[in-house]
Amino acid sequence: MRALLSVEPGDGTTLRVGEADCPSPGPGEVRVRTCFAGINYPDVLIIEDRYQVRPPRPFAPGIEVAGYVEAVGAGVESVKIGQACVALLRYGGLAEYAVAPAGAVAALPPGTDLATAASTIVSYGTSWHGLHDRAGLHEGDILIVLGASGVVGLAAVEIGKALGARVIAGVSSEPKAKAARARGADDVVVYPSQQVDGRALAELFKAACGPGGATCVFDPVGGAYGEAALRALAWQGRYLVVGFAAALPTLAANVILLKSADVSGVTWGETVARTPGLFQRHMTEIGALAASGRIKPGPATVVPLEAAGDAIQSLAQRAAVGKIVVRISAD
Repeated sequence: MRALLSVEPGDGTTLRVGEADCPSPGPGEVRVRTCFAGINYPDVLIIEDRYQVRPPRPFAPGIEVAGYVEAVGAGVESVKIGQACVALLRYGGLAEYAVAPAGAVAALPPGTDLATAASTIVSYGTSWHGLHDRAGLHEGDILIVLGASGVVGLAAVEIGKALGARVIAGVSSEPKAKAARARGADDVVVYPSQQVDGRALAELFKAACGPGGATCVFDPVGGAYGEAALRALAWQGRYLVVGFAAALPTLAANVILLKSADVSGVTWGETVARTPGLFQRHMTEIGALAASGRIKPGPATVVPLEAAGDAIQSLAQRAAVGKIVVRISAD
């Protein structure tokens, strides 16, 4: 089968389209014929050997796919051969076929647009799990979303609005501010992309939130941005640690103490792997939000497999706005 392969540690420019063995599903596994695969930040990390999973090379990155059930292993009854589906993987999605545990595969309603489906799995799954399950976000909350023009950030803006929060988007440029506003952000803080004055940025966040501060922070960025958002947190606010696109933040323990704040990790993929039925439930809940119009996943930029390395590179350089999906085969 054709696949985009990592043959040595490095950035997106080191990836090459080549041939790989077609995987066979074992007991409890499903093989998916991949039509579309989404690009995500873990793809940046795994090819640089900076991710918690380090597969033997050559391997294909890619953690979310949409396609059709092509084969099932022993004991699989949750999906049937020929069904349209989405799947969450540890890696291997940027290939014509991918294998996933049956618990990480969810059937799709007939007629679902597969490119859109592939663009929503990780971004909306992570955001829904963080804001709904971990933070218990509700009507009247004030939510700061850092990195709000990235794929996870944009999903968090939408889900925050769907849950009734007032959403403050943190972005690094005016074009990114426009993207966040288009998804429903109530206010935007444009911060510098480098040489961040944490205390000055905290004051900008506080001014946007109002005198009470933010009741929740959704942080996939980290670094000085996360430290500033923490200082803008309200009494008994919730701080969600989602990722570290900028750097590891230094979260001041005294600020956490004095605000009586809750700091929660959001590790959706591992939570799904440890919780039977959770992936299918989350996909159903997100699908219901989309069907009701409470979230409106934007059209993804679709690129061929040969351009997937460039797409990963643009994500690493924080140049991408919105979702990029890779067309693997005809749907």
